[in-house]
Amino acid sequence: MRKILAIDIGGTFIKYGVMMGARSFNLTAQNKIPTPKESHEELLKAIVNIFNANDAEGIALSMPGLIDVKRGVCISSGALKFSNGHCIAEELQNMCGVRVTVENDANCAALAEAKAGNLADVKNGFVVVFGTSIGGAFICNGELYRGSHFCAGEIAYTFQNPKGKNIYHEALSAVLFKKRCAELLKLSPEEVTGEMIFDLIAENDDDMLDALYQYAHAVAVKIFNIQMLFDPERIAIGGGISRQQSFIDAIQDKIDEICAESPIYLPRPEIVACKFHNDANLFGALYHHLRRGV
Repeated sequence: MRKILAIDIGGTFIKYGVMMGARSFNLTAQNKIPTPKESHEELLKAIVNIFNANDAEGIALSMPGLIDVKRGVCISSGALKFSNGHCIAEELQNMCGVRVTVENDANCAALAEAKAGNLADVKNGFVVVFGTSIGGAFICNGELYRGSHFCAGEIAYTFQNPKGKNIYHEALSAVLFKKRCAELLKLSPEEVTGEMIFDLIAENDDDMLDALYQYAHAVAVKIFNIQMLFDPERIAIGGGISRQQSFIDAIQDKIDEICAESPIYLPRPEIVACKFHNDANLFGALYHHLRRGV
């Protein structure tokens, strides 16, 4: 039985788990630690410590940014700028003595959903992942489409205004949504959890419902743009927030409003939650690792 250590580096936490299996894999020993913010060396040390505490024969890494998967290089990462230009796969391979692969986090989520999730039965699909930032990935004819510069689907780096100064990196993030809710509750972001917000939404709290539908409207507009640009059969929503059915329902409601207000016929995006939710990046990192072989 094979044991692969899957690690998902996020802007807030590093999530990891040991994946065990032969043909199909189960996720075990799942945990998370805060993401180091000071240096690339600190990040490497944190990953090595995770590896040393978990016996595994390989490391499947998921991380944000533009990733050259063939060379294992982080070309550019908005959340982890100190890793720009580093061949992180080779560095970790030398430090840990096992094979290491690395893939963009949203691409990992898309791979997981296309392989065994809610995009497995479509040829063309798109994944939108909400977390510290917002990520996107395009499945075209059943395969992940990375583009000419490894940035296909990177909606976080699209601009919000005609002047081209602000990008969507954090504007649609789940973290920013939580901050806005904290302001309405007159609490610090550290005092507010996603569970608290959605418990209040379930209780029909007016302020939280207004915040949810404002957020869902901005998300629905972005999703409609994705539909027009890529024309996928289905769009899967990922990240921890995708477990909240009220979030998915709010997006559906706003999509309906956009369709009703459109002066011409536009195909309505089909929206679903990712089957693997917040674990999609881990499963996709594993799938990428296995596909690249020894």
